[in-house]
Amino acid sequence: MNVSEALDTRITCRAYQDKPVSAEKINRILTKAARTASGGNLQPWHVWAIGGEKMAAFRKVIQTKFPENPFGDGATEYDIYPKELTDPYKARRFKCGEDMYASINVPREDKAGRQAQFARNFDFFGAPAALFFAIDRQMGLGQWSDLGMYIQSIMLMAREEGLHTSAQEAWALWYKTIGEFLEIPDNLMFFCGMGIGYMDETAPINTLRTDRAPFPEYVHVEGF
Repeated sequence: MNVSEALDTRITCRAYQDKPVSAEKINRILTKAARTASGGNLQPWHVWAIGGEKMAAFRKVIQTKFPENPFGDGATEYDIYPKELTDPYKARRFKCGEDMYASINVPREDKAGRQAQFARNFDFFGAPAALFFAIDRQMGLGQWSDLGMYIQSIMLMAREEGLHTSAQEAWALWYKTIGEFLEIPDNLMFFCGMGIGYMDETAPINTLRTDRAPFPEYVHVEGF
């Protein structure tokens, strides 16, 4: 699979097969992704990978807490989205959500259905393995960009291995619980989680292909 194919076939997978992912695949993905560009070669990323019994134990912790804490530990340590998001970004986010619920025939008035789908975030949509990312608190915006590039590299390398992923900032809502479970040092800030596994090709929700803005809307080409 070339890079173009990996980019084109990468989606946020929201339904996985009940099939384990080998440690060898995870190790290859994380090792190769470490060639990601990094300003000053700081390599500011920290990642935890869990599967098998560890993944089952983590699910049990979340399942125990979720009924009384459906929105996790409370406020996140960073804003997942800007508080005063404007168009066109606000409209894109809204349409993404509407298109996702339409793919599983859950209308806006079906509050219970939407809540049930939201809750699947905190089961990694059934993924058999998960990755968790953190960054040293001394880092700035440039290093957060490096972390994002590392995460993107992981998603592309996963496609090369025949896997799909679901990067989820929603896990920032559970940063305290995750920090305790994984024993993340206090000097690191938790960023996001990512499900990883084999996509359920039969799941309607995985047919979703989010829109991309027209080329002239975000590209300025001059001097060619």
